[in-house]
Amino acid sequence: MQSNEYIQFFDGGIEPKLENLGGKGASLVTMTSAGMPVPPGFVVTTAQFDAFMHEAGITAKINQLLEDLDATDMNQVDEVSAAIREDICSRPVPQAMRELTVDAYESLINRFDTPVPVAVRSSATAEDLPDASFAGQQDTYLWLDGVKAVTEHIRQCWASLYTSRAIIYRLKNSIPDEGLSMAVVVQKMVNSRVSGVAITMDPTNGDRSKITIDSSYGVGEMVVSGQVTPDNIVLDKVTLAVVTEHLGDKHAELVPDAGAKRLIEREVDAERRSRRSLTDAELTAVAQMAKRAEKHYKCPQDIEWALDGDLPDGGNLLLLQSRPETVHSSKPAAQATATTGGYFGGLSAPAPSGSASGSAPSPGGFSLGSITASLLKPSV
Repeated sequence: MQSNEYIQFFDGGIEPKLENLGGKGASLVTMTSAGMPVPPGFVVTTAQFDAFMHEAGITAKINQLLEDLDATDMNQVDEVSAAIREDICSRPVPQAMRELTVDAYESLINRFDTPVPVAVRSSATAEDLPDASFAGQQDTYLWLDGVKAVTEHIRQCWASLYTSRAIIYRLKNSIPDEGLSMAVVVQKMVNSRVSGVAITMDPTNGDRSKITIDSSYGVGEMVVSGQVTPDNIVLDKVTLAVVTEHLGDKHAELVPDAGAKRLIEREVDAERRSRRSLTDAELTAVAQMAKRAEKHYKCPQDIEWALDGDLPDGGNLLLLQSRPETVHSSKPAAQATATTGGYFGGLSAPAPSGSASGSAPSPGGFSLGSITASLLKPSV
């Protein structure tokens, strides 16, 4: 299947544009074009979301609900958010657009010898910008099998453009809803043996001569939720020599269970807990990939990475996301150093299931926030 107005494959050869692919989608297509090791996938473009909204005839109603909304009135925001998301999820997707998505999904799955699970990830047009941080505001769903689950969760990603948290953030930062749109990424699920982030600076003081890496076993949800503390390593950006190193507790890990088609928690044995989750070679590889991303984008980067347990050593490091580093480097040093376990220690988990700031979990998918996309956010 070829890329088209409504579907753009990562390797489809079409120039990535933010207005078509959203921040996350444009980044993934750009990284793929640059030859970086990105898991394959495609983007359901903003044109499909816009066409769906036009066909449903609900844009005017949404604008009316959002007009003069008071960001400090949580009850009002929650009511408006719930009404908008219910409206979006209850409307049928035009058949022609749905068939294009189905064909794209089948084309992706046919690249593999056996069917693989996928992640479905929100990619709003205003996210991952240098002057904005939309962490955790829209949804990502993991371990989805089959076209029905994928298409259902694409629509839930559309609806998550209007979570209470997203609405309040836009109101408080004077980001207009007019022209706002949502693309959705559909991407091969990564079987994370080890995962984490790398920042091409020291986020505690903005020192650009350093690279900071946090890593832990399995999928990183337990790190963000505070259940485990990751390894935190600071390296010299030129020599890649370790400057400081803190071994985290890492007493448990979340790993994919192929039979159950979900993530399960597993205790980490004492030997693995007592050593760094990355070997020297893997640590160097992560740092080199982070430097490559910074060189490509020409500014400090905050990348998400994973070592895929299904792939051989030396070819198993995957780049899941790369965005401009903005938030953590601007924190006062005293605040950053007061947290435990490096970069992750300063992150807070999103609201629990049923809260107004996020959407409720749905059958067949593991719902995560979007700051770390398919790796690092707790379920909601």
